[in-house]
Amino acid sequence: MPQLHLYVPDATAELLKRRAEGRGLTLSKYLAEVVRKEVDTEGWPENFFEDVLGAWEGELRRPPQGLYEEREGFSDDTGPES
Repeated sequence: MPQLHLYVPDATAELLKRRAEGRGLTLSKYLAEVVRKEVDTEGWPENFFEDVLGAWEGELRRPPQGLYEEREGFSDDTGPES
């Protein structure tokens, strides 16, 4: 697995260390997770449906839609002939 090196300000490094500790991860594993989430745009985020859709409270009701609008039909004219 490739290694990447980067420089960050001291305050940022301390914040990253605290967040890693809070998640029970090494700093390296935490940073790998942060980078993966940032660059992985394929698929749905982890726990998306549980966090977003599963959080719905209430009921879904569709309000009255009114009458259908009347539209003109298509003409048989296909444009100028060649």
